[in-house]
Amino acid sequence: MNTLKRLKGFYWPYKGYFFIAIFSLLFVTGITVVYPLVLKLTIDEVIGEGYYEWVPYIVIGFVLLMFVKSVAAFFHQYFGDLFGIRAVYAMRNALYQKLEVLPFRFYDNAKTGDLMSRLTADVEAFRFFLSFGFAQFINFLLLLFFGLGIMIYLNPALAVVTLLAMPFLSVTVYRFDKKVHPAFKGIRRSFAQLTTKVQENISGMNTVKAMAREDFEIDQFDSRNQSYKKTNVDTGHIWGTYFPLMELVGNISVVVLLAYGGWLVIRGDLLLGELVAFFSLVWYIIGPLMFLGFIINTYSQSKAAGERLLEILDEPEDIRSEPDAVKQERLRGDVRFVDVSHQYPGADDRALQGVSFDAPAGKTIGLIGSTGAGKTSLTHLISRFYEPSGGEILIDGRSIRDYDLHSLRRNIGVVFQESFLFSSTIKDNIAYGNPDVTMEQIMEAAKRAQAHDFIMQFPKQYDTMLGERGLGLSGGQKQRLAIARALVIDPSILVLDDATSAVDMETEHRIQAALKEVMRGRTTFIIAHRISSVKQADEILVLEQGRVAERGTHEELLQQQGTYRRIFDIQFKDREAVPSS
Repeated sequence: MNTLKRLKGFYWPYKGYFFIAIFSLLFVTGITVVYPLVLKLTIDEVIGEGYYEWVPYIVIGFVLLMFVKSVAAFFHQYFGDLFGIRAVYAMRNALYQKLEVLPFRFYDNAKTGDLMSRLTADVEAFRFFLSFGFAQFINFLLLLFFGLGIMIYLNPALAVVTLLAMPFLSVTVYRFDKKVHPAFKGIRRSFAQLTTKVQENISGMNTVKAMAREDFEIDQFDSRNQSYKKTNVDTGHIWGTYFPLMELVGNISVVVLLAYGGWLVIRGDLLLGELVAFFSLVWYIIGPLMFLGFIINTYSQSKAAGERLLEILDEPEDIRSEPDAVKQERLRGDVRFVDVSHQYPGADDRALQGVSFDAPAGKTIGLIGSTGAGKTSLTHLISRFYEPSGGEILIDGRSIRDYDLHSLRRNIGVVFQESFLFSSTIKDNIAYGNPDVTMEQIMEAAKRAQAHDFIMQFPKQYDTMLGERGLGLSGGQKQRLAIARALVIDPSILVLDDATSAVDMETEHRIQAALKEVMRGRTTFIIAHRISSVKQADEILVLEQGRVAERGTHEELLQQQGTYRRIFDIQFKDREAVPSS
């Protein structure tokens, strides 16, 4: 029950619905256990004693009871469902909000299919227990309480003999729960792995077909499908073993009742109507007790699902705004790194080591170096996508930890190397970071990003719907839309992470020419592999293994005869001759 307690904050605010459902259940259960007493009255008094004139009254009373029970059952079902639905609505919102605030570190290792499974299948499993399983467990307790009370009232000795099987049933149910909970947890895990594989395969279908790896992917899916099948078969084996055993113990109890009760009727110590009532009552107890296996099944699934949900809800929010954080509407953009180091969790080497530099407001800093040198890591730290392992980053003379996280990022426009676009219109994608932007500003940003011309070629122009992840656009077109999206927020700091790598040289030149005006007055970080993208920067940092190996302007670095000059010679050896120093 610890999982239920920890998730109490989601369902307890709707306890009013729960109590209405349980109050209605009291009527349903109470009327249910009255049926055997009506049978006893009919057999022993009406038929046995010949009071046939009571029959119309019994029929009318029975019909009234049926009507009241039906109304009570409706309220029980409706408010029980409402209780579960409202609870998981709040839970699903909380989970989604949590996913929105979790840092990059979490998503570095998270799998999309697994997260989808948690927000859908796991949440639904928990809802089913709240709406149905929880109420059925209480129904079992009520039937046991009322049924036992009436049985003891009718014949205490027969009640004791009839219930001798209860301890055996209880032990069986306990052992069933111990085995079925890990099994259902395995089902949840296997299902998440299956959905992850499907999601990855669909997202990477172009690569799969390009590499002719369809058979390999089919085998990979079959392997995970086999694992999912096996966990379900193992769970079915547990269910198939214990449920018949519980039914056997219950049926033995019924046989004992018929044998001993029949002997009492023959002796005249028990009326036939009382035996019939006992027989009905024992099924009201034995039946739910055997059904308890299903309830435990439901609880075990919800517990396994709840534990997976708690893993997300308990995930630490490493990066968040402090209570007294500064909400700065507009930053100047003066960036300073002071002996900054960074190491990713689980990594052996540091991504950055002792990096220090100043980027005065309005200046452009070029970042160049081999893959894995730390260029992207450096810019990610500015936006607090990660926290540095050591050192300090200042903007306008204040530590970035002192700023409100939302206002900090609103001042930083980032164009990632892999441009992600949403399944929406081109207009909505460009305006994503600034919903209040005007159409004129959207078009101006698109023009500066050299995107306006190709947008206007679409039949619906800016109202063109994009496919998932911008399907239907070239890599260069996606990058230009991403640049336009960064420009419409009017950032103080602009980060271009290889933002023109997917465009041709001519388009890159036009974008750079347009960005010169955009970058004026903004602190700009340009990450690039092409020297042509950074040669106009006010200062260029050459990174090697997380350290600043060289720094200076384009001309100064060429004179140093170092890494920058070597890269330049490779890229321009057939296009430009530069005298050695």
